[in-house]
Amino acid sequence: MWRFRGWATVDAVISNADGARLPARLGALLRIADAVSSDGRNVTRELVDAAKTAGATDTELHDVVLIAAAFCMYNRYVDGLATWAPTERDQYAEAGRRTVIHGYLA
Repeated sequence: MWRFRGWATVDAVISNADGARLPARLGALLRIADAVSSDGRNVTRELVDAAKTAGATDTELHDVVLIAAAFCMYNRYVDGLATWAPTERDQYAEAGRRTVIHGYLA
């Protein structure tokens, strides 16, 4: 059974998504997200068929396209505003813990 292994999994996907040890469905969905990140028209019938063959549902396909497109917009928005972002991973972990404990409105 596959298990998310924190930053090790993230690093593996960043360095070689196709070589990362991921479940087939997750890998197929990540390939679609990657296609969306450069141009939504890069989502091909082959990518969709591969994801469906790996077990992805229509809802998951919809969601991965929507989420990837939204994050592309968010990234452009914050880049355009020259927004500061943490550089160290532990800062993200701390922000996550704070959000879990206090919510988004703290």
